[in-house]
Amino acid sequence: MTDKYAVIGHPIAHSKSPQIHKMFAEQTGQDISYEAIEAPLDGFAAKIDELRKKGYRGCNVTVPFKEHAFQLRSIGRAVSHSEDVDNAKAANTLKFLDGVIEVDNTDGVGLVRDLEQNLGVNLTGKRLLLMGAGGAASGVLLPLRRALRHADANITITNRTVDRARHLARGTNVSICSYEELAGKSFDIVINATSAGLSNEMPPLPLGIFAPGALAYDMMYGRETPFMKFAREHGAAVVSDGLGMLVEQAAESFYIWRGVHPDTAPVIAALRQP
Repeated sequence: MTDKYAVIGHPIAHSKSPQIHKMFAEQTGQDISYEAIEAPLDGFAAKIDELRKKGYRGCNVTVPFKEHAFQLRSIGRAVSHSEDVDNAKAANTLKFLDGVIEVDNTDGVGLVRDLEQNLGVNLTGKRLLLMGAGGAASGVLLPLRRALRHADANITITNRTVDRARHLARGTNVSICSYEELAGKSFDIVINATSAGLSNEMPPLPLGIFAPGALAYDMMYGRETPFMKFAREHGAAVVSDGLGMLVEQAAESFYIWRGVHPDTAPVIAALRQP
């Protein structure tokens, strides 16, 4: 019998997840189906209940429901699968078991794998700037700290609202500063976890932010954002979008569901083709 999975979001028509998981299934010989399902903004929990009753085995969760997915745990309807989801307080992967939902967050694992395996970056000891303090940033902070071997002093978080950045960094030695306070500083890796690119805006980074050989990484994918253009023009040696992260986090979800790690390289290459 074909096992059913889905991705839930609002809107969802643009999602590449069905295409990605179709390639994973073909590559690994897994008998699954995977579809994109749009839930009403006030109907996430009801949609999850509906999928479980229809026999789905799990789902991915995207904007704007990741925090809603984590809240299933806080009201006793789900259990955490990893430290990452508890730290992020947002979930992007649900696994439906008998009478319970396992929640997890694979975004951070996906980002670190893209940086280390696909882009060939050794994160140990790197000076890293993380822009943003919302759900995207919270989902990747702990895996980044692990990848830097918990060298918190090498991570700086900046955000337009500094208090939100301070809240995200609570309990760590991660540095916090405003965009204005970045003047005179430089970093080996600059990651844009803000939504600025959605409105074609550029975060207010100062000149000189990129150290020699620096990587500029935008979690958005599908087009060059103002941040990526700025990075190309102002000293970043490598500029990348977040397509690799998208595929890598999907691969980790696939592993949680099926117990098999797909090969991500051919999937990324296929999605890169015009």
